[in-house]
Amino acid sequence: MKRMHIHVGVADLAASIQFYSTLFDTEPTVTKDDYAKWMLDDPRVNFAISSEKHATRGIEHLGIQAENPDELQQVFSRLRSADAPVLEEGQTTCCYAKSEKSWIADPDGVVWEAFYTNGESVDYGEGPTLSAVSANASESSCCTPSAVSAG
Repeated sequence: MKRMHIHVGVADLAASIQFYSTLFDTEPTVTKDDYAKWMLDDPRVNFAISSEKHATRGIEHLGIQAENPDELQQVFSRLRSADAPVLEEGQTTCCYAKSEKSWIADPDGVVWEAFYTNGESVDYGEGPTLSAVSANASESSCCTPSAVSAG
């Protein structure tokens, strides 16, 4: 079963961890100096926050997290059918995780990622900017491709 992904940039990581831990009634699954993530089952969401070091304040991007490679291929197939440029990024390291990813922007420039996480990393990861995918996106994030290729 797939999981919704939401990534938010925050100004004060500690205050945001306290707020979201109270809201979700649970502590984060992953906590780093610049990042936290809750893997929630109710609602079924991968909710992540990053300090301004990695993300502009507010919603950074949305996504669909597959639970296995077959689900990921189903989501990738839908992206390719969406009549918009898709970047199949492939294997990458982002948000302290190793994943396979693809990216797309909706007609209004909202950036979406489709991914399957297949390992952990001790590094946050580095990468190009969301603004390369959508004019509405932030200027910096590790979780984004440098350009969108024709689909």
